[in-house]
Amino acid sequence: MTFTAIDFETATAFHPCSVGIVTVENGIIVDEYVTLIKPPRNEYSPFTIAVHGIHPRDTMNAKTFAQVYPEIKKRLQNRIVVAHNESFDRNVLAKSMALYGLNYEELNISSRWECTVKIYKAKGLKPTKLSDCCRAMQIALNHHEALSDARACAKLYLLR
Repeated sequence: MTFTAIDFETATAFHPCSVGIVTVENGIIVDEYVTLIKPPRNEYSPFTIAVHGIHPRDTMNAKTFAQVYPEIKKRLQNRIVVAHNESFDRNVLAKSMALYGLNYEELNISSRWECTVKIYKAKGLKPTKLSDCCRAMQIALNHHEALSDARACAKLYLLR
């Protein structure tokens, strides 16, 4: 069980304001990374602020996605990538990379990631929001905090 779990929190649409990444080697969490990310023009939707509680003042002096990308790349490249609702996080990554002229193909990761929503839905769990899955599997969660979400996703994947 060697993989990397990732979670993005977004400011607007696909523009991330935080990323959490958890690296698992042989079933053991060996690395955790979290950072705030300054979205373009540091713009936020009131809806996203209400979801995760991250405000423009929190990211005013944060690094941009392009500046954070080397840390993301070294944790994702050539890895199995796992996310809860993988299409969302995969699209945030791909669209952010495209915005900054970064080549997604150089990551050498699957075009579809492992998805804990799909895994737990197939197991018959309903509903399959991250908080519901974590409650059912007795995993601690500070929901919509990127590192907590990524860690919970990693633990869900390990328990599949």
